[in-house]
Amino acid sequence: MAEDNPDLKPKGGSLWPREEDVGLWTDVYFKRTKKTVETFGDTRVTYAVFMRRPVVCAPRLAVDWLHGIAAVRGVTFDIELTHNEGRWVGAGEPIMYISGPLASLVDLETLFLQKLGPACVAAYNAYTMCVDLPKAGFLAMDARHCAGTEMAEMMAYAASVGSARAQRKAGAVGFIGNATDATAHFFGNDKGFGTMPHALIGYAGDTVRAAEMFRDANPDAPMTVLVDFFGQEITDALAVCRRYPDLAAAGELSVRLDTGGGRFVEGLDPQTSYAVLERNAPEAIRGYRSEVELRYLIGTGVSAAGVWHMREQLDKAGFDKVKIVASSGFGAAKCKTMAVANAPIDVIGTGSYLPEVWTETYATADIVAYDDEPRVKVGREFLLRN
Repeated sequence: MAEDNPDLKPKGGSLWPREEDVGLWTDVYFKRTKKTVETFGDTRVTYAVFMRRPVVCAPRLAVDWLHGIAAVRGVTFDIELTHNEGRWVGAGEPIMYISGPLASLVDLETLFLQKLGPACVAAYNAYTMCVDLPKAGFLAMDARHCAGTEMAEMMAYAASVGSARAQRKAGAVGFIGNATDATAHFFGNDKGFGTMPHALIGYAGDTVRAAEMFRDANPDAPMTVLVDFFGQEITDALAVCRRYPDLAAAGELSVRLDTGGGRFVEGLDPQTSYAVLERNAPEAIRGYRSEVELRYLIGTGVSAAGVWHMREQLDKAGFDKVKIVASSGFGAAKCKTMAVANAPIDVIGTGSYLPEVWTETYATADIVAYDDEPRVKVGREFLLRN
Protein backbone atom coordinates (compact mmCIF):
# COMPACT_ATOMS: atom_id res chain seq x y z
CA MET A 1 0.00 0.00 0.00
CA ALA A 2 1.21 3.51 -0.80
CA GLU A 3 0.28 4.65 2.70
CA ASP A 4 2.98 2.37 4.10
CA ASN A 5 5.71 3.76 1.85
CA PRO A 6 7.12 7.06 3.19
CA ASP A 7 8.65 7.83 -0.20
CA LEU A 8 5.18 8.01 -1.74
CA LYS A 9 3.66 10.42 0.77
CA PRO A 10 3.29 14.15 0.11
CA LYS A 11 6.49 16.07 0.67
CA GLY A 12 4.73 19.09 2.16
CA GLY A 13 5.29 21.21 -0.94
CA SER A 14 2.63 23.14 -2.81
CA LEU A 15 0.05 21.22 -4.81
CA TRP A 16 -0.43 21.84 -8.50
CA PRO A 17 -3.09 22.08 -9.63
CA ARG A 18 -4.40 23.38 -6.33
CA GLU A 19 -7.78 22.27 -5.03
CA GLU A 20 -9.34 25.55 -6.17
CA ASP A 21 -7.93 25.06 -9.68
CA VAL A 22 -9.01 21.45 -10.24
CA GLY A 23 -12.29 22.52 -11.83
CA LEU A 24 -10.45 24.65 -14.38
CA TRP A 25 -8.15 21.85 -15.55
CA THR A 26 -10.31 18.74 -15.44
CA ASP A 27 -12.62 17.54 -18.21
CA VAL A 28 -16.07 19.08 -18.01
CA TYR A 29 -17.84 15.73 -18.16
CA PHE A 30 -16.13 14.77 -14.91
CA LYS A 31 -17.42 17.94 -13.27
CA ARG A 32 -20.93 17.15 -14.44
CA THR A 33 -20.63 13.63 -13.11
CA LYS A 34 -19.45 15.00 -9.77
CA LYS A 35 -22.53 17.23 -9.57
CA THR A 36 -24.82 14.32 -10.45
CA VAL A 37 -23.29 12.05 -7.80
CA GLU A 38 -23.53 14.77 -5.17
CA THR A 39 -27.22 15.18 -6.09
CA PHE A 40 -28.18 11.50 -5.99
CA GLY A 41 -25.83 10.15 -3.33
CA ASP A 42 -22.17 9.29 -3.11
CA THR A 43 -20.67 5.81 -3.37
CA ARG A 44 -17.29 4.25 -2.79
CA VAL A 45 -15.49 3.26 -5.98
CA THR A 46 -12.22 1.69 -7.03
CA TYR A 47 -10.31 2.87 -10.09
CA ALA A 48 -7.84 0.65 -11.93
CA VAL A 49 -5.10 2.65 -13.66
CA PHE A 50 -3.12 1.10 -16.52
CA MET A 51 -1.18 1.76 -19.72
CA ARG A 52 -1.28 0.10 -23.11
CA ARG A 53 2.47 -0.47 -23.43
CA PRO A 54 5.21 -1.79 -21.15
CA VAL A 55 6.60 0.86 -18.80
CA VAL A 56 8.66 1.31 -15.66
CA CYS A 57 6.44 2.25 -12.74
CA ALA A 58 6.93 5.91 -11.78
CA PRO A 59 3.87 6.80 -9.69
CA ARG A 60 5.23 9.15 -7.03
CA LEU A 61 4.09 12.50 -8.47
CA ALA A 62 0.56 11.22 -9.08
CA VAL A 63 0.31 9.55 -5.67
CA ASP A 64 1.71 12.58 -3.84
CA TRP A 65 -0.80 14.83 -5.53
CA LEU A 66 -3.76 12.54 -4.82
CA HIS A 67 -2.89 12.34 -1.12
CA GLY A 68 -2.46 16.10 -0.98
CA ILE A 69 -5.85 16.79 -2.57
CA ALA A 70 -7.50 14.19 -0.34
CA ALA A 71 -6.15 15.96 2.74
CA VAL A 72 -7.54 19.29 1.54
CA ARG A 73 -10.92 17.68 0.82
CA GLY A 74 -11.03 15.95 4.20
CA VAL A 75 -11.27 12.45 2.75
CA THR A 76 -8.97 9.47 2.42
CA PHE A 77 -7.95 7.74 -0.79
CA ASP A 78 -6.71 4.18 -0.44
CA ILE A 79 -4.00 3.71 -3.06
CA GLU A 80 -2.72 0.21 -3.72
CA LEU A 81 0.35 0.06 -5.92
CA THR A 82 0.45 -3.28 -7.71
CA HIS A 83 4.04 -2.53 -8.75
CA ASN A 84 6.49 -0.62 -6.60
CA GLU A 85 8.35 2.39 -7.98
CA GLY A 86 10.97 1.29 -10.51
CA ARG A 87 9.36 -2.07 -11.29
CA TRP A 88 8.49 -3.34 -14.75
CA VAL A 89 4.80 -3.12 -15.69
CA GLY A 90 3.42 -5.02 -18.66
CA ALA A 91 0.95 -3.60 -21.18
CA GLY A 92 -2.56 -3.59 -19.74
CA GLU A 93 -1.48 -4.47 -16.20
CA PRO A 94 -3.01 -2.21 -13.54
CA ILE A 95 -0.33 0.03 -12.06
CA MET A 96 -2.48 1.00 -9.11
CA TYR A 97 -5.96 0.79 -7.64
CA ILE A 98 -7.41 3.98 -6.16
CA SER A 99 -10.40 3.71 -3.83
CA GLY A 100 -12.47 6.45 -2.26
CA PRO A 101 -15.71 8.45 -2.54
CA LEU A 102 -16.74 8.87 -6.17
CA ALA A 103 -17.69 12.53 -5.67
CA SER A 104 -14.18 13.26 -4.42
CA LEU A 105 -12.33 11.20 -7.04
CA VAL A 106 -14.20 11.65 -10.29
CA ASP A 107 -12.93 15.13 -11.13
CA LEU A 108 -9.31 14.15 -10.43
CA GLU A 109 -8.91 11.51 -13.16
CA THR A 110 -7.68 13.89 -15.87
CA LEU A 111 -4.99 15.27 -13.62
CA PHE A 112 -3.59 12.13 -12.01
CA LEU A 113 -3.35 10.49 -15.43
CA GLN A 114 -1.33 13.45 -16.68
CA LYS A 115 1.13 12.94 -13.84
CA LEU A 116 1.50 9.20 -14.36
CA GLY A 117 1.71 8.20 -18.03
CA PRO A 118 4.57 10.36 -19.33
CA ALA A 119 6.67 9.66 -16.24
CA CYS A 120 6.32 5.88 -16.64
CA VAL A 121 7.31 5.94 -20.32
CA ALA A 122 10.24 8.28 -19.72
CA ALA A 123 11.43 6.05 -16.86
CA TYR A 124 11.32 3.08 -19.25
CA ASN A 125 13.40 4.97 -21.83
CA ALA A 126 15.92 6.17 -19.25
CA TYR A 127 16.29 2.60 -17.99
CA THR A 128 17.01 1.17 -21.44
CA MET A 129 19.61 3.86 -22.16
CA CYS A 130 21.45 3.25 -18.90
CA VAL A 131 21.41 -0.52 -19.38
CA ASP A 132 22.79 -0.24 -22.92
CA LEU A 133 25.71 1.90 -21.72
CA PRO A 134 26.20 0.76 -18.12
CA LYS A 135 29.72 2.19 -17.77
CA ALA A 136 28.74 5.73 -18.76
CA GLY A 137 27.32 8.29 -16.40
CA PHE A 138 24.30 10.23 -17.63
CA LEU A 139 23.31 13.85 -17.07
CA ALA A 140 19.61 14.71 -17.41
CA MET A 141 19.67 17.76 -19.66
CA ASP A 142 15.96 17.68 -20.44
CA ALA A 143 14.77 20.92 -18.85
CA ARG A 144 14.95 23.17 -21.90
CA HIS A 145 13.10 20.60 -24.01
CA CYS A 146 10.13 20.41 -21.64
CA ALA A 147 6.76 22.11 -21.99
CA GLY A 148 7.03 24.05 -18.74
CA THR A 149 8.31 23.47 -15.25
CA GLU A 150 5.76 20.79 -14.32
CA MET A 151 6.93 18.61 -17.19
CA ALA A 152 10.56 19.34 -16.28
CA GLU A 153 9.92 18.00 -12.78
CA MET A 154 8.17 14.94 -14.22
CA MET A 155 10.99 14.08 -16.64
CA ALA A 156 13.74 14.53 -14.04
CA TYR A 157 11.85 12.29 -11.65
CA ALA A 158 11.35 9.71 -14.40
CA ALA A 159 15.05 9.69 -15.28
CA SER A 160 15.91 9.06 -11.63
CA VAL A 161 13.48 6.13 -11.45
CA GLY A 162 14.74 4.53 -14.67
CA SER A 163 18.31 5.08 -13.57
CA ALA A 164 17.75 3.46 -10.18
CA ARG A 165 16.30 0.38 -11.88
CA ALA A 166 19.32 0.15 -14.21
CA GLN A 167 21.68 0.47 -11.25
CA ARG A 168 19.83 -2.28 -9.44
CA LYS A 169 19.38 -4.65 -12.38
CA ALA A 170 22.57 -4.12 -14.40
CA GLY A 171 25.04 -2.41 -12.08
CA ALA A 172 24.90 0.64 -14.35
CA VAL A 173 26.36 3.99 -13.37
CA GLY A 174 23.10 5.59 -14.50
CA PHE A 175 22.15 9.24 -14.07
CA ILE A 176 24.62 11.06 -11.85
CA GLY A 177 22.79 14.38 -11.92
CA ASN A 178 20.74 16.84 -13.93
CA ALA A 179 20.76 20.36 -15.27
CA THR A 180 18.64 22.32 -12.79
CA ASP A 181 18.77 22.99 -9.07
CA ALA A 182 15.00 22.56 -8.68
CA THR A 183 15.05 18.86 -9.56
CA ALA A 184 18.55 17.93 -8.35
CA HIS A 185 17.07 16.25 -5.27
CA PHE A 186 15.76 13.39 -7.42
CA PHE A 187 19.39 12.41 -8.00
CA GLY A 188 20.54 12.87 -4.42
CA ASN A 189 22.16 16.23 -5.16
CA ASP A 190 21.75 19.74 -3.79
CA LYS A 191 22.56 21.47 -7.08
CA GLY A 192 22.29 20.81 -10.78
CA PHE A 193 25.27 19.96 -12.99
CA GLY A 194 26.43 21.53 -16.23
CA THR A 195 29.37 22.22 -18.51
CA MET A 196 29.24 25.33 -20.70
CA PRO A 197 27.00 26.38 -23.60
CA HIS A 198 28.18 27.33 -27.06
CA ALA A 199 27.32 30.91 -26.17
CA LEU A 200 30.28 31.07 -23.78
CA ILE A 201 32.69 29.94 -26.51
CA GLY A 202 31.23 32.54 -28.83
CA TYR A 203 31.52 35.20 -26.15
CA ALA A 204 35.19 34.40 -25.55
CA GLY A 205 35.98 34.07 -29.25
CA ASP A 206 38.35 31.17 -28.58
CA THR A 207 37.90 27.77 -26.94
CA VAL A 208 41.00 27.98 -24.74
CA ARG A 209 40.10 31.50 -23.67
CA ALA A 210 36.58 30.33 -22.79
CA ALA A 211 38.12 27.58 -20.64
CA GLU A 212 40.31 30.14 -18.86
CA MET A 213 37.36 32.44 -18.20
CA PHE A 214 35.22 29.56 -16.99
CA ARG A 215 37.97 28.38 -14.65
CA ASP A 216 38.54 31.86 -13.21
CA ALA A 217 34.82 32.47 -12.64
CA ASN A 218 33.99 28.95 -11.42
CA PRO A 219 37.16 27.64 -9.74
CA ASP A 220 35.35 24.90 -7.83
CA ALA A 221 33.21 23.64 -10.72
CA PRO A 222 34.19 20.49 -12.65
CA MET A 223 36.20 21.48 -15.74
CA THR A 224 34.41 20.28 -18.87
CA VAL A 225 35.11 22.21 -22.06
CA LEU A 226 32.92 22.26 -25.16
CA VAL A 227 35.16 21.74 -28.19
CA ASP A 228 33.01 21.76 -31.35
CA PHE A 229 32.17 25.47 -31.73
CA PHE A 230 34.82 26.20 -34.36
CA GLY A 231 34.68 22.78 -36.03
CA GLN A 232 38.08 21.91 -34.55
CA GLU A 233 37.19 19.28 -31.98
CA ILE A 234 40.60 17.61 -31.91
CA THR A 235 42.67 20.78 -32.26
CA ASP A 236 40.78 22.63 -29.53
CA ALA A 237 40.59 19.61 -27.20
CA LEU A 238 44.37 19.18 -27.34
CA ALA A 239 44.92 22.91 -26.88
CA VAL A 240 42.82 22.91 -23.72
CA CYS A 241 44.68 19.87 -22.41
CA ARG A 242 48.03 21.59 -22.99
CA ARG A 243 46.73 24.68 -21.21
CA TYR A 244 45.72 22.61 -18.17
CA PRO A 245 48.17 19.68 -18.09
CA ASP A 246 47.84 19.15 -14.34
CA LEU A 247 44.06 18.82 -14.55
CA ALA A 248 44.45 16.53 -17.55
CA ALA A 249 46.95 14.29 -15.76
CA ALA A 250 44.76 14.09 -12.66
CA GLY A 251 41.69 13.06 -14.62
CA GLU A 252 39.93 16.30 -13.65
CA LEU A 253 39.48 17.62 -17.19
CA SER A 254 36.78 16.59 -19.66
CA VAL A 255 36.06 17.58 -23.23
CA ARG A 256 32.53 17.63 -24.54
CA LEU A 257 31.54 16.60 -28.06
CA ASP A 258 28.32 18.17 -29.31
CA THR A 259 29.02 18.23 -33.06
CA GLY A 260 25.95 19.08 -35.13
CA GLY A 261 24.52 16.65 -37.66
CA GLY A 262 25.57 18.76 -40.63
CA ARG A 263 29.25 17.84 -40.53
CA PHE A 264 31.82 15.28 -39.37
CA VAL A 265 34.04 15.58 -36.33
CA GLU A 266 37.33 17.23 -37.31
CA GLY A 267 39.52 14.84 -39.30
CA LEU A 268 36.78 12.40 -40.27
CA ASP A 269 34.78 11.54 -43.37
CA PRO A 270 32.97 8.28 -44.23
CA GLN A 271 36.16 6.46 -45.24
CA THR A 272 38.22 7.51 -42.21
CA SER A 273 35.25 6.84 -39.92
CA TYR A 274 35.13 3.24 -41.13
CA ALA A 275 38.89 3.00 -40.54
CA VAL A 276 38.57 4.27 -36.96
CA LEU A 277 35.97 1.63 -36.14
CA GLU A 278 37.95 -1.06 -37.93
CA ARG A 279 40.81 -0.34 -35.54
CA ASN A 280 38.75 -0.12 -32.37
CA ALA A 281 35.42 -1.94 -32.79
CA PRO A 282 35.45 -3.97 -36.02
CA GLU A 283 32.45 -6.05 -34.98
CA ALA A 284 30.32 -2.90 -35.12
CA ILE A 285 30.63 -2.64 -38.90
CA ARG A 286 30.92 -6.30 -39.93
CA GLY A 287 27.23 -7.19 -39.80
CA TYR A 288 24.12 -5.65 -41.29
CA ARG A 289 23.32 -2.19 -39.97
CA SER A 290 20.27 -0.07 -40.65
CA GLU A 291 20.59 3.40 -42.10
CA VAL A 292 19.99 4.93 -38.69
CA GLU A 293 22.61 2.70 -37.06
CA LEU A 294 25.15 3.58 -39.74
CA ARG A 295 24.57 7.26 -39.15
CA TYR A 296 25.27 6.81 -35.45
CA LEU A 297 28.32 4.66 -36.20
CA ILE A 298 30.12 6.45 -39.02
CA GLY A 299 27.97 9.45 -39.96
CA THR A 300 28.01 13.13 -39.26
CA GLY A 301 27.51 14.59 -35.81
CA VAL A 302 28.59 12.80 -32.65
CA SER A 303 29.16 9.31 -34.04
CA ALA A 304 30.82 6.29 -32.48
CA ALA A 305 33.72 6.85 -34.87
CA GLY A 306 33.93 10.48 -33.71
CA VAL A 307 34.15 9.43 -30.07
CA TRP A 308 36.80 6.80 -30.82
CA HIS A 309 38.72 9.33 -32.93
CA MET A 310 38.77 11.77 -30.01
CA ARG A 311 39.92 9.03 -27.65
CA GLU A 312 42.73 8.00 -30.03
CA GLN A 313 44.01 11.55 -30.43
CA LEU A 314 43.89 12.32 -26.71
CA ASP A 315 45.74 9.11 -25.87
CA LYS A 316 48.31 9.66 -28.62
CA ALA A 317 49.10 13.11 -27.17
CA GLY A 318 49.53 11.67 -23.68
CA PHE A 319 46.17 12.77 -22.28
CA ASP A 320 44.74 9.35 -21.56
CA LYS A 321 43.15 10.49 -18.30
CA VAL A 322 41.04 13.18 -19.97
CA LYS A 323 37.37 12.19 -20.04
CA ILE A 324 34.96 12.44 -22.96
CA VAL A 325 31.46 13.86 -22.50
CA ALA A 326 29.09 13.30 -25.43
CA SER A 327 25.78 14.97 -26.18
CA SER A 328 23.44 15.61 -29.13
CA GLY A 329 20.59 13.24 -29.85
CA PHE A 330 21.41 10.54 -27.31
CA GLY A 331 18.16 8.63 -27.11
CA ALA A 332 17.62 4.92 -26.62
CA ALA A 333 18.46 3.99 -30.23
CA LYS A 334 21.69 5.99 -30.29
CA CYS A 335 22.80 4.58 -26.93
CA LYS A 336 22.19 1.05 -28.17
CA THR A 337 24.31 1.71 -31.27
CA MET A 338 27.09 3.29 -29.20
CA ALA A 339 27.08 0.14 -27.09
CA VAL A 340 27.58 -2.00 -30.21
CA ALA A 341 30.73 0.02 -30.94
CA ASN A 342 31.84 0.01 -27.29
CA ALA A 343 32.26 3.78 -27.66
CA PRO A 344 34.58 5.15 -24.92
CA ILE A 345 32.12 7.68 -23.49
CA ASP A 346 32.52 8.66 -19.86
CA VAL A 347 29.43 10.85 -19.49
CA ILE A 348 26.40 11.41 -21.72
CA GLY A 349 24.30 14.55 -21.61
CA THR A 350 20.77 13.75 -22.71
CA GLY A 351 17.19 14.87 -22.66
CA SER A 352 16.21 12.22 -25.16
CA TYR A 353 14.62 9.86 -22.67
CA LEU A 354 11.59 12.12 -23.13
CA PRO A 355 8.85 10.07 -24.80
CA GLU A 356 9.30 10.25 -28.56
CA VAL A 357 5.78 9.02 -29.35
CA TRP A 358 3.51 11.04 -27.10
CA THR A 359 0.45 8.89 -27.76
CA GLU A 360 2.24 6.04 -25.96
CA THR A 361 2.23 8.05 -22.73
CA TYR A 362 -1.53 8.02 -22.31
CA ALA A 363 -2.52 6.38 -19.05
CA THR A 364 -6.11 5.18 -18.66
CA ALA A 365 -8.38 4.68 -15.65
CA ASP A 366 -11.60 2.70 -15.31
CA ILE A 367 -13.81 2.20 -12.30
CA VAL A 368 -13.85 -1.53 -11.55
CA ALA A 369 -15.95 -1.62 -8.35
CA TYR A 370 -18.88 0.30 -6.87
CA ASP A 371 -19.39 -0.17 -3.13
CA ASP A 372 -17.03 -3.15 -3.38
CA GLU A 373 -19.17 -4.82 -6.07
CA PRO A 374 -17.02 -5.61 -9.15
CA ARG A 375 -18.39 -3.82 -12.20
CA VAL A 376 -16.51 -2.65 -15.29
CA LYS A 377 -17.36 -1.93 -18.89
CA VAL A 378 -17.29 -4.87 -21.28
CA GLY A 379 -13.80 -5.48 -22.63
CA ARG A 380 -12.00 -4.24 -19.53
CA GLU A 381 -12.58 -7.28 -17.35
CA PHE A 382 -8.82 -7.84 -17.25
CA LEU A 383 -8.63 -4.91 -14.82
CA LEU A 384 -10.67 -6.64 -12.13
CA ARG A 385 -8.79 -7.76 -9.03
CA ASN A 386 -8.12 -11.50 -9.05
